[in-house]
Amino acid sequence: MAETKRICVFCGSSPGFNAGYADAARDMGRALLNRSLGLVYGGESIGLMGVLAGEVMTGGGEVIGVLPESMMAREAGKPDLLDLTELRVVHSMHERKQTMSDLSDGFVALPGGMGTFEELCEILTWAQLGIHSKPIGLVNANGYYEPLLTLFDHAVSEGFISSSNRMLLKSADTPSELLHAIGF
Repeated sequence: MAETKRICVFCGSSPGFNAGYADAARDMGRALLNRSLGLVYGGESIGLMGVLAGEVMTGGGEVIGVLPESMMAREAGKPDLLDLTELRVVHSMHERKQTMSDLSDGFVALPGGMGTFEELCEILTWAQLGIHSKPIGLVNANGYYEPLLTLFDHAVSEGFISSSNRMLLKSADTPSELLHAIGF
């Protein structure tokens, strides 16, 4: 029997101000379920993370959360956390990112803040350095990532990112389009 393929999704622990972001998280959950893909994510039950994990769990999919010990206090007593397929508690944010990478066959970013940006850029850097060759993409829900995509294109035109490394990141407006674009 083949092992379940998993997608690591980076996203916000906040829902953001635009309801379209939560819609994109639910759509990502359904797109994963429709493709029989498991979810690896940051382990929190709040914000877009909670919306996404809840959608996949409600649909009967596999959800693996990876949460640093230092963040467990924020999650203590939240019943949603107990409903995950598996919760891996790790020592540090560095171990969290490595564990998420090790468990995943591809990476997707939904809207989020500094942590999401950092995770996306680190996983892109790992690909650029040849540490992994897994596909990477972002869901540009409601145009959220337009400024970042413009910045990356500007970095290419200014000679700081090669065209081939810029092509490591795919983008699409919807989760289904993105999963197709990155080969799932």
